[in-house]
Amino acid sequence: MTTLPATPAATRTDRRLPALGGFAPAVQGIELRRMLRNRRTLAFTLIMPGVFFLIFGLPQGGQALDNGRPVTAYVMISLAVYAAMVATTSAGGAVATERALGWSRQLRLTPLRPTAYVATKLITAMTLGLLAVVVEFLVGAAAGVRIPVYVWLLSGLAAWLGSLVFAAFGLFIGYLVPAENVMQFIGPVLAVLAMFGGLFVPVEVLPDVLQHVATFTPVYGVGELSRAPLTGDGVSMAALANIAFWALVFGIGAVRLFRRDTARV
Repeated sequence: MTTLPATPAATRTDRRLPALGGFAPAVQGIELRRMLRNRRTLAFTLIMPGVFFLIFGLPQGGQALDNGRPVTAYVMISLAVYAAMVATTSAGGAVATERALGWSRQLRLTPLRPTAYVATKLITAMTLGLLAVVVEFLVGAAAGVRIPVYVWLLSGLAAWLGSLVFAAFGLFIGYLVPAENVMQFIGPVLAVLAMFGGLFVPVEVLPDVLQHVATFTPVYGVGELSRAPLTGDGVSMAALANIAFWALVFGIGAVRLFRRDTARV
């Protein structure tokens, strides 16, 4: 009986995993350019929060917080958190469209690791979130908000870094909700979270029961951390724990849903 010669080890295909799990700067660049070409998303995430400030923030000009800082700055920072929240969630939620087109399942045929794919989406979302914070602060500065430089820097940095929670939330929702319903779901949910998390109205003016509920929302910790440089209040461990908890929950959830989705090839 004739037998085929054994394949030399030297000619076998080397199936080594790519560096960084397949994360590629070129792919990241494509993601960023695609996001910046979406005019509807940019208008919704960059323009609307600024309009909200002009409508709801400017009428409070002349009013001051207990420490003498302007109330308009309080409103501006809260809306910067909201802008970053909407921007990062919308960018993350865009994966729902890729799922509908079957793109995420095609990725299962490549060496790309789930964590590298999620990291690419998170970087894209965080870039849009940074733009949202900068635009909101520019609108506030142009409208006459005057606060110390360190407050601008620390509050802006906290609003931006804290939006990582919502970038992960967007990915989580993008893998959970059908593409045709994702934006209809995200918009109302973010509005409710902002209302009861202390972005549209201070938590202190809510009824006692809602004040207790607010501390458990994903918005609460980011809002408290971002406004702390302005108000002079210390950052509580509860706020930091809130941020860490929700970032972990949404991040793990997004990775698990990605694996489940791409497993069905």
